[in-house]
Amino acid sequence: MKNGILSPGAGKGIFVVDFDGTLLRDDKTVAGEDSRALATLRQNGIITVVATGRSLYSFRKIMNELERDSQPRLPLDYVILSTGAGIMDFSSDSFLQSRSLAGEDIVEISQVLDEAGLNYMVHHRIPETHYFLYRLNRSSSGSDFGNRLELYREFSKPFTLEQLSAFGGATEILVIVREDQGEDVTSFLTEKFKNNSVIRATSPLDHRSVWIEIFAPGVSKSSAVSWLSRKLSVPGKRVCGVGNDYNDLDLLDWAGMAFLVANGPEHLHSKYCVVAGNNSCGVKEAANRFLARMRLLIR
Repeated sequence: MKNGILSPGAGKGIFVVDFDGTLLRDDKTVAGEDSRALATLRQNGIITVVATGRSLYSFRKIMNELERDSQPRLPLDYVILSTGAGIMDFSSDSFLQSRSLAGEDIVEISQVLDEAGLNYMVHHRIPETHYFLYRLNRSSSGSDFGNRLELYREFSKPFTLEQLSAFGGATEILVIVREDQGEDVTSFLTEKFKNNSVIRATSPLDHRSVWIEIFAPGVSKSSAVSWLSRKLSVPGKRVCGVGNDYNDLDLLDWAGMAFLVANGPEHLHSKYCVVAGNNSCGVKEAANRFLARMRLLIR
């Protein structure tokens, strides 16, 4: 360490931050202080990673919007997309890994969802995840599901099970239900698909509805970060995770150091170390505390 700066490769660590509701503020911008905190981590030899539920299309779209608002390019090394289904090198814009559901699994899962009378979307494999087929087993008028269909009208179309059999692999199958149905439906699907990764998240659209994502076995933010940590030879104790929602919990539980931003679910505040909210530079606070810990580790 020279002048308080960690030399490259000395005390190397990984800082992983969720995007929506954590690094991204409610107005869909990134605070300059948070961005500079990420840059400081990189200057100190720490790898910076965004782990998001967004698809590549959705992530690129918000990046373009930030650039149009004259915000500097985020100082990132890697991006984990679709809740861990894909890992991308940020500088080269190339995928290092992607995982998908097999065709026969998609048909089997769809049959169960149809029997349960649930509406769902089957998303294409990475990198075309924003394209999807959808199935309506009940009215979606005025629902979060309907709103998402409207938002992605040009990328979606309805399907029959016969069409689905020729679909091939998929990144995920997404079920959207009302907030009061979330716990029961999540429990039902987790029990039905024990061999798959079933992950709950709060809707980024209405911030109330529950999104339940069904992935290939083992897909999660923590499994993607674990793969990266092995690739980069960084032990888990030198990984920091920062998040705000249920789909971040496996990462927060796995990481050697973890923070929940204050706008996360209140009943989780007693379980994790809480930093300021996404509108109050919580990422900067978490980054500073992680960097201080890293400096102690290499003394």
